[in-house]
Amino acid sequence: MSKKSRSRIWFLVHSWLALPIWFFVLIVCITGTLAVVSQEIVWLVLPEVRASQPSDDAPLLTFGQAVEAINKARPELVIRDISRPDEAHFALTARVSNADGSSATLFVNPYTGVIQGKSPDFNFRQFTRALHGWWLVPFTNGFSWGWYLVSLLSLPLLASLITGLVVYKRFWRAFFKPTLRFNHGARIFWGDFHRLSGIWSIWFIAVIAITGLWFLIQAILFDNHIDISTEGVPDMVARQEVPRTADGQRPMLIAVDNAIDIAQKRIPGLEISDIDFPGTAYNHISLSGRGWYPLMFQSASINPYNGDVAEQRLLSDYSKLEFVTQSMRPLHTGDFGGLWIKLIWLFFGLLLSMMVLSGLLIWTKRTALATAAALKRPARLNRQSNAVEIRQ
Repeated sequence: MSKKSRSRIWFLVHSWLALPIWFFVLIVCITGTLAVVSQEIVWLVLPEVRASQPSDDAPLLTFGQAVEAINKARPELVIRDISRPDEAHFALTARVSNADGSSATLFVNPYTGVIQGKSPDFNFRQFTRALHGWWLVPFTNGFSWGWYLVSLLSLPLLASLITGLVVYKRFWRAFFKPTLRFNHGARIFWGDFHRLSGIWSIWFIAVIAITGLWFLIQAILFDNHIDISTEGVPDMVARQEVPRTADGQRPMLIAVDNAIDIAQKRIPGLEISDIDFPGTAYNHISLSGRGWYPLMFQSASINPYNGDVAEQRLLSDYSKLEFVTQSMRPLHTGDFGGLWIKLIWLFFGLLLSMMVLSGLLIWTKRTALATAAALKRPARLNRQSNAVEIRQ
């Protein structure tokens, strides 16, 4: 075998070894697309997750009314936090502690306050996100190797985007004259589809690749104990500010709705979506929600006894680096603008998955043909050599 033929064989071996990587990319794309709408899939399957409105004019309960309804129905429970999903057709979720110390997450009707059901310890939404994000590899000491494995795929994805734009000359013409030929065979169709879907998904591929790369950087920073947060140490209620009760019972807290009013007066435009109740006598009531910038949360900590605002964290309090990094996760998941944003992420996630699949089909067929040709060439040369020897 000549030196050129051996080089060709090694190149083909290298090409075949890349096949598992791109199959892995395809699976991660599919599971990520599924994870985007996993909450909606749960809504379709489980009636207790739905916010069933008893009548067309039924108003939403305030957080305070919902808390009162839970306490009335299950007085033995201690409510740890309660949240209102961005999409109005979902029930409230309340994390509670039982008398035996166990915890549970309840689905509460936002119109009636009725406890509709309990979330399993590991639901479908958590499963799909764990499968996509770290392949269910357990976290032991820091981030799991599954997290690193998945986030590393952002590098070939980003490289494929850049090299694809370099290889495909004048790619912008596909925006004005898209070509998708159906009657010229599978090879032509998948080639057109791959190029066309890639051009129309440039922005989406860039978002997914860059945010995926941030997940890799995040894990590296965390595992090396490098903190970029400017938040500081959480404030606590001073011991002298905690009311004393004669019977040793827990002191009375201010009403939940009063705390919300205080926070919204301090932070205009704040839409409260999450409330964390004090875990001890020295913790504040923590309220958070989105403001004008949907990718990040603002928050306020309220003294649960006198209603003073102990601390607040506005968008202006974040550093420029935090502004960028904290925007990465919602940009990656599409979880920041309700159902319509998720549907856009779903569509382009499917398109990205199909683009990876079409690239695999094209590449596999081309590599298989090249491999067959490379293997036939030495056999043909041997036959020709044998024929020459026989003639001699």
